[in-house]
Amino acid sequence: MGVIDRIWIVFAALNGAVAVAAGAYASHGLAGQPQAQEWFRTAGLYQMAHALALVLLVALAGRLGGRAGGQLALRVAGWLFCAGILLFCGTLYALATVGPLPVPMTAPAGGWSFMLGWVALAAAALLARD
Repeated sequence: MGVIDRIWIVFAALNGAVAVAAGAYASHGLAGQPQAQEWFRTAGLYQMAHALALVLLVALAGRLGGRAGGQLALRVAGWLFCAGILLFCGTLYALATVGPLPVPMTAPAGGWSFMLGWVALAAAALLARD
């Protein structure tokens, strides 16, 4: 397992923990604030799904084999998932707690990162060797 793989697993594990904490905070700390609760729950859901996707990418990297293009597509997918977690989920957490960020369009950029990450994962599967 390479350094990037280990970093992704650590990042995924920590994000999984944060996603669980976000769900608890949404239920208890944001009681009476339905919009903030919704933002936290949505962010936590996407954060957990993409933390698990990062672990999946590490597992697939060793099993897919394939040409360099397939491995590159997996790496691109992983970096896009990391960017999506930071941009999309981070923006929703910020909206719920401190209000709008001074940088516009961060949540949509994170959403695009997630979508492109899934497309990159599909490309990795298509480029894999049988």
